[in-house]
Amino acid sequence: MNPTYTLLIVDDEKQNRTLLTELLKDEYHLILAKNGIQALDRAIEHRPDLILLDVLMPEMDGHAVIQSLKNDDRTKEIPVIFVSALDSTESEERGLELGAVDYISKPFSPSIVRARVRNHIQSVHQRRLLEQLALLDGLTEIPNHRRFSQVYAQEWRRCRRSASPLSLIVVDVDHFKMYNDSNGHAAGDIVLRQVAQTLKAAVKRSGDFVARYGGEEFVILLPDIDQNGAEALAEQVRAEIESLCIPHVDSPVSPWVTISLGGVTQIPPESQDEPELFCIADAALYQAKRQGRNRVIWSIPTEPCIKPVVS
Repeated sequence: MNPTYTLLIVDDEKQNRTLLTELLKDEYHLILAKNGIQALDRAIEHRPDLILLDVLMPEMDGHAVIQSLKNDDRTKEIPVIFVSALDSTESEERGLELGAVDYISKPFSPSIVRARVRNHIQSVHQRRLLEQLALLDGLTEIPNHRRFSQVYAQEWRRCRRSASPLSLIVVDVDHFKMYNDSNGHAAGDIVLRQVAQTLKAAVKRSGDFVARYGGEEFVILLPDIDQNGAEALAEQVRAEIESLCIPHVDSPVSPWVTISLGGVTQIPPESQDEPELFCIADAALYQAKRQGRNRVIWSIPTEPCIKPVVS
C-alpha cells in the first residue's frame, strides 16, 4: 500500500499506541494522539486518510470525538474505525450509528487489524480515483468546468489575502461549428484535444491551471502574474495554435484553425467576496471576436460586469 496514506492512531494507553505503530508503520505514515482533544487538533492539522479511535478515554471519549469530527466540515469525511475493549453488540451498534466505518475489539488480532485497515484504505483510494475522474473532461483529459470553479474560487481568495495579482484568460476556437460541419465531429474532437494539449504545455508554473470550460471554450488561470506576463502568454498560445497549421478551409479568418482570447488581471479587492474575472475576461473575448478573431484582447476590471450578446 502507498506509504503516503496517513493514519491517525488515538489511544490513551501508550502500550496500545506502540502495538498499533509496530503493526502499521511499514505501510502508512502514522500520527499519534493520546487523548480526544489532541486527536481533534491533529485530525484538523493533518487530515489523515483513516482514524483508529479508542472508545474508552478519560475526559473526552471516542464517542464524543467522532461526533466532533462529523460536525466539522474539515474532518467529517475521514473514515473512523473504533478500537475498543467494549466487546458488545450495543457498543458496536452505537459506534456505527455515530458514523464509524468499522469496529475492532481489544485485544486485537494483528492480522485482523492489518486487513481491515488495508480494506478501508483501498476504499479511500478508489473514492479518490472517482473524485479525480469526476473533475476531468473526458474528451481532452484536462480539468473540467467543475474543477475550474473550485480552483478559481480558491485562487481568488488566496490572492485576495496576499494582495497578489490573478490573471484569467478565456479561449475560444474560431468558427468551430463551421469546422465540425465540414469535417465531422470526430475531426472536431481531435482539434479540441490538440488545443487542450497546447494550452497545457504552454503553462510552466505549478500553480498555473488550464481547463475546458465547455464546448470549444477553454480557460487559463494564472495566479501571481502581472498583466504583461499573462498577456504575453496569451499571445504565445494564440501563435502556437495557428502554427499547428490545422486546415480550416471554411474559416473567414485564416486557412488554419485559430483561437480568440480575452483576458484580465486584477488584485482581488478586499470588499469583493465573489470573483468576477470570468465575466470580464469573457467580455474581452467577445470583443476579440467582434474585431475579427484570431487575436488577444485584454480588459480592465470594471463594475458591474455585463456580458455582451454577440453571435
